[in-house]
Amino acid sequence: MQSDSASFARLAVDIKRWGTELGFQSIGICDTDLSGAEPAFLDWLARGFQGEMTFMQRHGLKRLRPAELVPGTVRVITARMDYLPSNATAAEETLRDGSRAYISRYALGRDYHKVLRHRLQKLCDRICGTVGAFGYRVFTDSAPVAEVELAQKSGLGWRGKHTLALARDAGSWFFLGEIYTDLPLPVDPPASNHCGSCTACLEVCPTGAIVAPYQVDARRCISYLTIELKGSIPEALRPLMGNRIYGCDDCQLYCPWNRFARLSAEPDFQARHGLDNASLVELFGWSEAEFNAKTAGSAIRRIGYERWLRNIAVALGNAPATAQTLTALQARAHHPSPLVREHVNWALARIRGRG
Repeated sequence: MQSDSASFARLAVDIKRWGTELGFQSIGICDTDLSGAEPAFLDWLARGFQGEMTFMQRHGLKRLRPAELVPGTVRVITARMDYLPSNATAAEETLRDGSRAYISRYALGRDYHKVLRHRLQKLCDRICGTVGAFGYRVFTDSAPVAEVELAQKSGLGWRGKHTLALARDAGSWFFLGEIYTDLPLPVDPPASNHCGSCTACLEVCPTGAIVAPYQVDARRCISYLTIELKGSIPEALRPLMGNRIYGCDDCQLYCPWNRFARLSAEPDFQARHGLDNASLVELFGWSEAEFNAKTAGSAIRRIGYERWLRNIAVALGNAPATAQTLTALQARAHHPSPLVREHVNWALARIRGRG
């Protein structure tokens, strides 16, 4: 391939077309200068908002310096893929029913890491077929990569006040992926911010984790508490978690821009094993073998069986006090895991206290 600007401009157009053919809803391209985001990120770390996610501190500014993570990188190709499952019970309906388990919409289907990584690799193969061997590395929430900053810089969307990426034509129900490359492709204009004076996400956060616009204290975030936190969930936050057992979508559910979100046509992102409408008692009764079988290929598998039971125990403590709920909790009261026992006993005490 000739190394002239016109050739790279044509390649950029082709890359966007190939990305669409591979199932991405949008492709953008940006340079690697994210220095403007460094002060806010360092302040976030200094406040301890990362909690037990020590990798955030360990990786430091490498997250915002692509060429330090992958030497030779001069451009980042960003990709967006919508994931809202079309076959899932309405999120609001599940949240209203305290006996049901709420699982974040992104985790109802197949693990997105595998889906996006495979498609991004196919895109790289298409590029290679045109230009020959080139330097690249594919990422999908799998390394110190500032995905939202790159998405904004490449025009895919802006950082909302809840810190997630937002697009005017798609809301926030989408995954992001990146290709770090040494190809000097032309860059796209950055996305502008359209949150305006809206503070819906701050107001609806169940635990008050969005402490200010564009600032999330992960230590209070239900997604962090149910997925990243390995030990005990702070008692003061347990009643605020409701029936959310894996992740939380409230800040997205109430965002006005999500009226433009589109349902995903991807079979891999459709709800599996009835996880969009399962009862807490049913899921709490799963054996470890059942958990492993029914979360195979799912993002849920990463928390393991012990934390799965921990999370559901908290939700049962918040659920309507029924004989079925009490029986389910009492069956786990002597579980071999101290972590599970602690949360089960808390739930039993909470139910009895309400009675």
